[in-house]
Amino acid sequence: MFFYLSQFLSFLAMPLTIVMILILLGAVYFHRKWGKRCLWTGIGLLIFFTNPFLSNLALLAWEPEFKSFDKIENHEIGIVLTGVTNLSKTATDRTFFNKGADRITHALQLYRMGKIQKILITGGQGLNPVNPQSEAELLQRFLIMTGMPESDILIEDQSKNTAQNAQFTKDFLVQKGIPTDQEFLLITSAFHMPRSKGCFEKVGLKTETFPTDYYSHDLKYDIPALIFPNADSISNWHKLVKEWIGIAMYKVVGYM
Repeated sequence: MFFYLSQFLSFLAMPLTIVMILILLGAVYFHRKWGKRCLWTGIGLLIFFTNPFLSNLALLAWEPEFKSFDKIENHEIGIVLTGVTNLSKTATDRTFFNKGADRITHALQLYRMGKIQKILITGGQGLNPVNPQSEAELLQRFLIMTGMPESDILIEDQSKNTAQNAQFTKDFLVQKGIPTDQEFLLITSAFHMPRSKGCFEKVGLKTETFPTDYYSHDLKYDIPALIFPNADSISNWHKLVKEWIGIAMYKVVGYM
């Protein structure tokens, strides 16, 4: 019930949903004064949300700064949150990645540098699985393919959301007899790090954060960046709004 309520609220609050509602109302009731206001407001918001410079400013303000590899303290375990593979396409001899693959590639780099001794991957199939394999299994396959020994790869493949990532990871550690009072290195997308950090702290796991998968970029002041509308911009706003709603809902129900 919580998931569907969260999804419904996210749908209503999405910038594109708001823009479409305003423009449709304006088109249907254009002969009325408030209808015209709705139309022009919708058009104005569409210009705002498709502006790449403004969406990038919002992302820069939200995403935590990246951390240099050489400044990361050594940890026994790096915890990688999934959400980076294409589970809608099934294959048994490869892993299809979506954006966010540097969650696992940066974790591998940390492992090769000796910053972490093991990688724990947490994530199952999601809520509407097409692929019978879990994301944790797919990423484990990728790491083994790179030459990483299977004994250094731990997988928790039952969780379906961030709250379960945290709780099920703790349960897994306890089951395996791994001390939970140590500090773990938490590896996930920068925009998702505040919620992830909050969830892991809530279940009593101490973490140092290592943000990856940045949607923001360095500021650019050329004409395309300042003026040209970009479909990726509204997608980035959707991602931010969805994350903000997710954080609000998680705080309401006590997940963080």
